[in-house]
Amino acid sequence: MTDRRSFLAGSAATLGLATLAGCSSDGTDTGTGGESGTGPGPASAKPAVARREGRPNLVVILADDLGYGEVGAYGQKIISTPRIDRLAAEGLRFTSAYSPAPVCAPSRCSLLTGLHSGHATVRQNPFHGPQGSLTATDTTFAEVLRARGYRTAVLGKWGFGPERAGQPSHPNSRGFEEFYGYIGHREAHSYYPSYLWHNGEKVALDGKTYAPDLIEARALEFIARHAEEPFLLYLAPTVPHAPSAVPDFGEYAGKPWPDADKGHAAQVTYFDTLVGNVTDKLTALGIARDTVVLVASDNGPHEEGGVDPDLFDANGPLRGYKRNLYEGGIRTPLIAWGPGRIAAGTTDRPTPLTDLLPTLADLAGAPAPTDIDGLSAAPLLTGDAKAAARHDALYFYRHDPAATPRANAQDKGRIRRVAEAVRRDDWKLVRFAPGQDRRAPDAQWSAELYRLSTDLGETDDLAATHPRKVAELVAAARSAWVDDYRRKPFGVRIGRVPQRALAGKQFTLEAVLGNASARAWTDARLTLIAPEGWQVHALTESRAPRLPVGATLTTRWRITPPGTAPADAWQLTAVGTARGTGNAALRYETTRRVGVPRTAGRV
Repeated sequence: MTDRRSFLAGSAATLGLATLAGCSSDGTDTGTGGESGTGPGPASAKPAVARREGRPNLVVILADDLGYGEVGAYGQKIISTPRIDRLAAEGLRFTSAYSPAPVCAPSRCSLLTGLHSGHATVRQNPFHGPQGSLTATDTTFAEVLRARGYRTAVLGKWGFGPERAGQPSHPNSRGFEEFYGYIGHREAHSYYPSYLWHNGEKVALDGKTYAPDLIEARALEFIARHAEEPFLLYLAPTVPHAPSAVPDFGEYAGKPWPDADKGHAAQVTYFDTLVGNVTDKLTALGIARDTVVLVASDNGPHEEGGVDPDLFDANGPLRGYKRNLYEGGIRTPLIAWGPGRIAAGTTDRPTPLTDLLPTLADLAGAPAPTDIDGLSAAPLLTGDAKAAARHDALYFYRHDPAATPRANAQDKGRIRRVAEAVRRDDWKLVRFAPGQDRRAPDAQWSAELYRLSTDLGETDDLAATHPRKVAELVAAARSAWVDDYRRKPFGVRIGRVPQRALAGKQFTLEAVLGNASARAWTDARLTLIAPEGWQVHALTESRAPRLPVGATLTTRWRITPPGTAPADAWQLTAVGTARGTGNAALRYETTRRVGVPRTAGRV
């Protein structure tokens, strides 16, 4: 299996990253739009290579449904994970890390945006409806790092809809220059798909090719292509999610297990080999010491497709599985590895994956939004554990349409009810609503209380003997939930864009550059890149010598497509630049599409 994957990696075609680069309007009539506007797509010119300046490359590798106990470094005995175990021995192993939710979509939303599931845009998997979507107000860690010159890619499972290009929830709209993989998580259930997405295009496949091989090949190629500049790689393969599809069972072929369990074990080892191939590539290119690698999972172990998680002791000493808010459903392996940067050791700091955004921002020297729930764990990685802020409390929410037998048994038949959990210090509250309405009065909920320091397996419910602690954590759960969590403007956002613009007819467009970080910015500017031949004129101020914390710069432009503009979907890109801490250059951008319909008499 490794030889086959190495061949795929070595033969991967180089992918060009499409970026906008060209002239822009800063308050004068240019007569034409940006140089990138010779067609509906962006220009092919690449930005200049950014200097590393001590900033590490950042690689986040996220498994799909990998349990806390399915890695050797966390106690696994019968599944082989030598490469991850080595990273754990050489790096920092987190023993109290948490996925933000017990199922996929809300967990990944919180991971990307730093917002727990009481504030995040996507808080549950869909109930027979469309896939949850990110919005233009969401800021991902890719947008944060891209502003500091990082090249960014997400390869594998994105997990948010809709399944089309050119919309705010698409990876390319949320800070990732390159995307290859699955947009929605329903499509990601196929290991031999008929297509994958590459940026905004569907790439047809033969339905016989193992998609994780293709995703790994793209990851290795991306690393090689950007070895000389700082990069962020978010690698999200679909293993070991059900079904237990693998090219072969490998070392587990002779085990006296059902095929589903053989395949599952092979998927876990496949993930381990993938992690090893990534670190080998970093070492071969001589950039391992310039890189920080984080390995984690999006929730607890699954029991779908015939897999028996108990065969593998997949949740280790913990209670619960995927979909449970007990520790087995939300506690995840988390390993940080960086030769010469991260010392070997362990930490028991409760660390939710919502901490990724501020942590990556700190490592990259990039400003981050302050209205997030995550706290930076960067001091832990650099050896100053006392400087790492600790959460007052961690909040988790569960409302999921699916039910699986083991998870339902752990919940005592309440798997389809709304549930919440709060951890504060060593105390853990798990509570269940009477149904699917979280607004039900507290008296109608059933609450359980555990002390994790003496009862990691959550077997001794102390709610009856500690009613004040229950009331305290219930109040924390109530305060953690906000129906419509309004964000402070951060980076660049474009206002309403007409669905259609008439050739030769004026329209206006507004963009906002917002500084919701913790430090003032200087020399702030907003510019607009329009297609060649489009008239662009700024109607309001487009510069600010200083942009204080919480302040915004808003610019409106009058835009006129040429009378001969062909019918097509065209791009308008707002670019906000500023200087941050230490005079560091910041560059935010966002793109919206506008159509020019055919007019009468024009062919």
